[in-house]
Amino acid sequence: MKKIYVLVMAATLLAGVQKVMAQDGFSQLIKANSADASALMSAYAEPLFRGLGTDLNSGWNTTAKTKSLLHFELRFSASAAFIPIGDQSFDVRNIGLSGHITPDASTPTYIAPTVGGNTNAVLPVMDIINDNGTKIGTFTMPKAITNVIPAPSIQLTIGLISSTDLTIRTIPTISMGDVGSVGMIGFGLKHNFMGGGDAKLVPFDLAVAVNYNRINYSKPLNVQPNGTQPAPGNPAGDFSNQHIDASFTGINAQLIVSKKLMFFTPFLSVGYQSASTDLTTAGNYPVTSTVPSYSQYYAIVTNPVNISETTFDGMRVDLGFQLDLAFFKFFASGSAGRYPSVSGGIGFGF
Repeated sequence: MKKIYVLVMAATLLAGVQKVMAQDGFSQLIKANSADASALMSAYAEPLFRGLGTDLNSGWNTTAKTKSLLHFELRFSASAAFIPIGDQSFDVRNIGLSGHITPDASTPTYIAPTVGGNTNAVLPVMDIINDNGTKIGTFTMPKAITNVIPAPSIQLTIGLISSTDLTIRTIPTISMGDVGSVGMIGFGLKHNFMGGGDAKLVPFDLAVAVNYNRINYSKPLNVQPNGTQPAPGNPAGDFSNQHIDASFTGINAQLIVSKKLMFFTPFLSVGYQSASTDLTTAGNYPVTSTVPSYSQYYAIVTNPVNISETTFDGMRVDLGFQLDLAFFKFFASGSAGRYPSVSGGIGFGF
């Protein structure tokens, strides 16, 4: 049963990430040169990076109370981050593109949806320009996909000495062919420094927690020349090794206060979070040549897109509750931060 649940959780996470890294959208963006492709992809996919970072920092703790030595809890949970309106579109003229990628004269708009924008939005048409200023190709920016970024997780918490918990969060790497492969690993520590909340002068629990979480994602790509030829005298490219390699990392620190009222435990946490993204389109890709004499040919570019950035950092506030029903627990919470999110799930342990 546990193995089946792990597969379901991994498949859910894989589907969520893969959905916004769809083949058509990424292929369109890679038609630019390396610098422009990175700028276009970063602008388009930035809400995905921020949403996943928010999810990675969500749902770690729903009480400040820690467990007794060697007591444990196994949780199955999911989080969803919501992309704010300000991150649902961008102006293609304001992202630092070179003169080789410009809006077409007939483009109906300069405002492109991000991955989290309006799925019915009108899309900008972009031109590929050679060194002489001549248009040698055209492509349309990709459509939006979703404005909700989900991520499930499995985590095991074990009580240590001195009112301290160790939490391990993981989904084993699962491969599903052309859809890609995904895995998750993370760990956290929580220390309750108010002595368990049973002292008369301090009738609540107060804890500090630090957590680290990382998603690794890989997906094969298939970007082909589409009728163009290699430059004269150059061999045809080997495009069989194309794939996306990506990792999304979240780090957060929380101050948590909670009070158990029979089987109901409300909690409030205030903390700092950060998230980072590393993404590479590895392999060889055919990119329309901007050399005037080779305008009808393609150039071979290796690893054209490389994004390595801190996607956000700042404060977050979480408010939620936990229900303790003997061996089982149910929990839910919501967060306020750059990207609002919700989390919920079930657990069991003692």
